[in-house]
Amino acid sequence: MIWHRNRTLLPRLLWLPALLLVGAAVAAATEPMAEEAAERIFLYEILELAAVIVLAKLGAEVFERMRQPGVLGELVIGMALSALALAGIPSIAGWRSAEVLHMAAEIGVMLLLFEVGLESHLEELLEVGWSALLAATLGVVTPMALGYGVTVLFFPNEPWYVALFVGGTLTATSVGITARVLRDLKKLDTKEARIILGAAVVDDVLGLIVLAVISGLVTSVARGSGDGVGAAVVLGIILKAVLFLVAAIFAGRFIHFNAVRFGTRFRVSGVPLVIALSFCFTLSALAGLLGLAPIVGAFAAGLVLEPSDYRVYQEKGEQPIELLIRPLTTFLTPVFFVVMGLKADLRSFFSTSVLAFAVVVSIAAIVGKQACSLGVLERGASRLVVGVGMIPRGEVGLIFTSIGASLAVAGRAVFSADLVSAMIFMVMVTTLVTPPVLKWLLSRTQEAPVTGPAA
Repeated sequence: MIWHRNRTLLPRLLWLPALLLVGAAVAAATEPMAEEAAERIFLYEILELAAVIVLAKLGAEVFERMRQPGVLGELVIGMALSALALAGIPSIAGWRSAEVLHMAAEIGVMLLLFEVGLESHLEELLEVGWSALLAATLGVVTPMALGYGVTVLFFPNEPWYVALFVGGTLTATSVGITARVLRDLKKLDTKEARIILGAAVVDDVLGLIVLAVISGLVTSVARGSGDGVGAAVVLGIILKAVLFLVAAIFAGRFIHFNAVRFGTRFRVSGVPLVIALSFCFTLSALAGLLGLAPIVGAFAAGLVLEPSDYRVYQEKGEQPIELLIRPLTTFLTPVFFVVMGLKADLRSFFSTSVLAFAVVVSIAAIVGKQACSLGVLERGASRLVVGVGMIPRGEVGLIFTSIGASLAVAGRAVFSADLVSAMIFMVMVTTLVTPPVLKWLLSRTQEAPVTGPAA
């Protein structure tokens, strides 16, 4: 077995993260002098960042060796650190409020959504078939309704926007996990794969519109005096979110194209990366200033950029823009997942009500995505394979959860520690259950093809 053959490798790798972990803990426990406190705190947090990125990579390596998504390993590392904090190690507890870690995590999640947008092309969005469009739409509406209903059932005294945000979190789909299974089984050229991957593009756009609207509603409530918002406010936020995406796509496309053309006059290296990152951060900031989630702007920036725009730089010796972005996401994005794991309060799982909610909301997340199968119109395509392929929430579900935990109304976070823990549980369940079930279904369809109804 792979694990058995490499059993001696991981112990050799443990000394570095162990050294960094101990060093960060000892440094954070040291009481600095008042005049040098700020500088020393910054240096301690840099040491904590070093420990986190090494531990995250180690966790991802362990899970990859077990044929599981590396993101789960990074999340588990964060949960393990949370357990150490609960065990009474105050220096680890301080990592939850470390500004350097949170800044790295926020930039990492922006770059992740920027990369997702970069991999999604406007032409693909316009060319998806009816099956993909219907599957994505049903896969957004149904989980959202189920998530809202389950939350109201378990937490009837919570404000309406809490249930709405849980429903919004369930709309997310991380199809990268499904794509990996399809690639491993050499099934990327099947009808089911084309529907799933096409629906994923639409799902990304619809999910981020939902997130933009819900986060805008919560921000509006936070600025007001009560929990209610009028129909005019709701329509205004929806219009603002849609107009932002439309303006980002069309006006942003024009601005970006001219910036790329102007950049060809420079003789220094690194111009493509500067243009791409400045575009990403500008749209992220504009989205945030408009009351939308900054990641909506980051995704829109990636959607606007076309790798072919930078071909002229490749002729001058620069690497493709995707390769220039990847080292940054490799470095910063794992920090986000570790920080998310740190936010999980493991004591929540000792509460029967929270654990029951986590299980039921996970079932709702799985069942809700089966509505995607109703949108499959192509003859000969397995509806069940499409429904299962849309189940995993992965990193996208964690991003929604992080925003729910960061937004607050009257000083109270939309997602409490209990809800954050339940959402993390849901993400892990949906991410772990998909690969084995999908492999089993694909093996069955290979033996006996499933015939769907005529369009």
